[in-house]
Amino acid sequence: MMEDFEDEGTENKSSEFAKMLEDSFKNTKRNLSSGDKITAEVLSIGKDEVYVSTGTMYDGLVPRRDLLDSEGTITCKVGDHLTLYVTSVRGSEIYLSPKPTAKNVADDLEDAFDMELPVEGRVTEVCKGGFRVSIHGKSAFCPISQMDAQRIENPEEYVGRRLEFRITQFSEGGRNVVVSRRKLLDEQRSLSEGAFLDENHVGTVMRGQVTRMEKFGAFVRLDSGLEGLLHISELSWSRVNDPSEVLRVGQEVFVKVLKADDKEGHLKISLSLKQAQAEPWSQLPTHIQAGSVVSGKVTRCMKFGAFVELIPGVEGLIPLSEMSYTKRVVRSDELVHEGETVSVMIKELNSSDRKILLSLKDAGADPWALVPQKFPVGAIIKGQVERREPYGLFVKLDDGVVALLSKSKALEESSFNFEKVKLGEEIFVQVAELNLDQRRISLSVPRDPEAGEWKSYTQTSTGSFGTLGDQFSKLLSQKKKS
Repeated sequence: MMEDFEDEGTENKSSEFAKMLEDSFKNTKRNLSSGDKITAEVLSIGKDEVYVSTGTMYDGLVPRRDLLDSEGTITCKVGDHLTLYVTSVRGSEIYLSPKPTAKNVADDLEDAFDMELPVEGRVTEVCKGGFRVSIHGKSAFCPISQMDAQRIENPEEYVGRRLEFRITQFSEGGRNVVVSRRKLLDEQRSLSEGAFLDENHVGTVMRGQVTRMEKFGAFVRLDSGLEGLLHISELSWSRVNDPSEVLRVGQEVFVKVLKADDKEGHLKISLSLKQAQAEPWSQLPTHIQAGSVVSGKVTRCMKFGAFVELIPGVEGLIPLSEMSYTKRVVRSDELVHEGETVSVMIKELNSSDRKILLSLKDAGADPWALVPQKFPVGAIIKGQVERREPYGLFVKLDDGVVALLSKSKALEESSFNFEKVKLGEEIFVQVAELNLDQRRISLSVPRDPEAGEWKSYTQTSTGSFGTLGDQFSKLLSQKKKS
């Protein structure tokens, strides 16, 4: 009984051995050809070659140099299993390499083409109509329109870069390969756009990078990879004439998403740079207040006055009436020009209406400040006729100080010929009334009892009335005594 079991066990072992032997012979009969990919065991490591098992009747040879690292050290040991490619078969000699052959590369590229898989390539040069791209050592062509999703201004910028491509054409056994990077970018953008809309980023402040500039604004690539438009009106709270005044290509910025619309299968994202920052009117600096004298840049010259930017996004108006004390201003650009920096006084500030009234003339010395001392009531002075109106003469007493000699006052003195007085003529006048609040001076003709005696006296300088006033008083006193 026991013998029967022993006989049965022996028969089973013999059968298994026979099967293994048969399989071994089958493997040794296997033929390898150039381009085959195998897994081989390292048998020995020599000075110049490494011997490996090939699963056939013959062992294979791998050049030792192909298995060294950057420091010249062998990267394998006996017993390791390596993935190798057959480079050539010469009778009983089988040569292998860890690097794929041209046939392996072609097969891999064909598989990538069939399965629409992305492949990595390095842009080697710019050629007619596009670029040469090296993919696993094989040269491929990428049309310039397929290198990027946006217009390419400088093709040389892509040379040397490693990028992913989609194979769009594969023929002649891999001798004719055409690739496209744009197809991958379009697919990625489509996925990103869908996610962007689903997540509803409107109102969110995001980080991005300026990719290109146009006259109407700037394009910004967000961290999500999508591109949005910063319209010129959304660049700054200040007035901007050209985007280059605020941004440069490559600059990183924080922007606010205003809206995102899917139009004709393409997502359009509107962005704002200024709204990603604090609104200037909500946090005015302490020096922006009524009564302060500040500096600002003239932004616009209009018929009715000039606008001055005090801080970015906050402007005030200088009306024509607040331009000058010494000159009658008809146009604002007679005194100021766009882009010029000027000092102004803040006369009124209304934050709720976002209006600021400015004064150019009050920011400097006020010629009316010394009027009470220089031109008190009763003072006699020589002035120059600056303007004639039917109701009277405007007489310049000093720079920035003009007074009115009304016709009715002038006619009270018979010796004064109102109708014959000419523009630019110098005449003697007397201060009759003084209204500092309204900056008005009313004049009269001096009443001289001694006819032309007082007219023979002259002032020592404009605005000086002491000598003439004294002499005039003496004449009056002498008249009374007599």
